[in-house]
Amino acid sequence: MIKKLLKLNIFVIIIILIFNGCNSNSITTNLNFEVEKPVKVGVLLYKADDEYISLISENLKEIEKGNQGKVEFIFFDAENNQVKQNQQLRTALSQDIDLLLVNLVDVSENSTQTVINRIKEKNLPVIIFNREPISKNPIKSYNNAIVLSTNSEEAGILQGGIIVDLWKENRLLLDTNRDNILQYVILTGNKDNIDAIARTKYSIETIEKAGIKTQELALRIANWDSKLAQEEVRQLFYQYGNRIEAIISNNDAMAEGAIQALQEFGYNKGDNRRTITVVGVDGTPEAQKLIKQGYMAGTVIQDPKAEAQALYTLGMNMVEDKSPIEGTDYKFDESGVAVRLSFEEYIQNQQ
Repeated sequence: MIKKLLKLNIFVIIIILIFNGCNSNSITTNLNFEVEKPVKVGVLLYKADDEYISLISENLKEIEKGNQGKVEFIFFDAENNQVKQNQQLRTALSQDIDLLLVNLVDVSENSTQTVINRIKEKNLPVIIFNREPISKNPIKSYNNAIVLSTNSEEAGILQGGIIVDLWKENRLLLDTNRDNILQYVILTGNKDNIDAIARTKYSIETIEKAGIKTQELALRIANWDSKLAQEEVRQLFYQYGNRIEAIISNNDAMAEGAIQALQEFGYNKGDNRRTITVVGVDGTPEAQKLIKQGYMAGTVIQDPKAEAQALYTLGMNMVEDKSPIEGTDYKFDESGVAVRLSFEEYIQNQQ
């Protein structure tokens, strides 16, 4: 780790007069006292009250507690506003920051490039995490920048696999109208978000590859938000009622909102005959609770503790001017700039 050292040089000259003061010895001692300061890390969050992002923040704080005097995390909440995040970036860069962890609001190529260019001017290491940029070009333009993300294709495949398994185990619990077709609703995060697109595509593709016919009743953008998802599903239920056989959500927060809406109509309260299959992504504590209660079919765990630890490990390597993955089991993907964390399935019968 690059140490910030406060060096205090004390020169002590001792003159000893012996007898008549004719002779003297001059002794000079050079003492170096080194005081290590913690590495200061600016953490720019797209939205601090996002359920999964808040868990990452909590785990980073736990890492700081366990590494007293070694690292200090300074958090900024953009409240889902890129203009505000740009302002916060300027504030962070004006401080004595050693590393930046940036959870982008706007993942477009132009916006990402603007963020990278500003950081590049200060020659600071940066990890773009959780919300993956649409293009890797901005990351590749700066040799001190990497991405920490997941394999969104894997998330979609595992989501679809949960539904396939349920269909095979007891098709009639899902195929409530007995037409041998799965009528579903998609709750997506953002229109142009890489994770949202991949999770949606591969979840449906997995279901169809298993030989299950599907029909999309609706796709609604709920911006990763529980309340927006609740409102959307409430309106969809007025429109489609129990024709909806499954709700596939790009994250757990929206899945939780969907269940809240369904429960307003007496669904998803424990009676299998009045349950609409809901699956999510993230493995949040609330989603796990709903799964244990039988209100939610399953989720795909993205471990916030593991992500926080990866941010810390990769980041400290970068601060030390090492390869981010040196001495770790992490690997770059084919892009050469992205490290991807794995998902795992979480369903009721695993508990």
